[in-house]
Amino acid sequence: MGSAPYKVILSYNGSEFAGFQRQANARTVQGEFETSLRRIGWQGKSILAAGRTDAGVHARGQVVKFNLDWAHGTAELREALNYYLPRDMAVRDVMETSADFHPRFDAKGRHYRYFLFCQPVRDPLREDCAWRVWPELELARMQLPTKALIGSHDFRAFGSPTTKGGTTIREVFSAAWKQEGDEFIFDIIGNAFLYHMVRRIVLALVKIGQGDAPEDLIEESLQTGEFPLTGLALAEGLVLEDVHYS
Repeated sequence: MGSAPYKVILSYNGSEFAGFQRQANARTVQGEFETSLRRIGWQGKSILAAGRTDAGVHARGQVVKFNLDWAHGTAELREALNYYLPRDMAVRDVMETSADFHPRFDAKGRHYRYFLFCQPVRDPLREDCAWRVWPELELARMQLPTKALIGSHDFRAFGSPTTKGGTTIREVFSAAWKQEGDEFIFDIIGNAFLYHMVRRIVLALVKIGQGDAPEDLIEESLQTGEFPLTGLALAEGLVLEDVHYS
């Protein structure tokens, strides 16, 4: 039959991974996925991925590509991969793709979602996949600063390029918060994101929502290129929801 290119939608709980990218002495998403591929006859050197999530960051819609000599259908390939993958990973969908498809360079947009909740006492059952913050957030304070993110801006205050010497200009298509009880969910969709950009944005908006930072912090940081806060929102709350293609 010969080798064919496949596109896979991959989800994972990032809690026990040292990030996506393969590392010599650490458990990674790429390492586990490539191990499962080898169990079904893959002989490639490296898969391609839409992005490299940090340690602790989750994904519902990571996209990877590989070539494989596979004599069965895509449903059987999904079942075979899921049989060998660990329980904190799952292939959601498999499809054949074109030889020149690249999950990173062909992406037109990426959707990240951030989960947090407001409680004064830790909640072990929720904190694997959400950031617990206290004092409480005031949603109204966060709305206008969130809208300031939309459009094409130089986001150098919020992150660093993913390639050496790369541009820090990114376009955000949409950004919004919603509240459900003590839970707050932040959705942001853009053409691409800088390293740590989403987590630094969330940190800024949380501080604004708590009244610990001025409401013009986002606008000021975009204008000056300086970020006056230290730290990042926790990795555990961040999910790569989807990658958009033409």
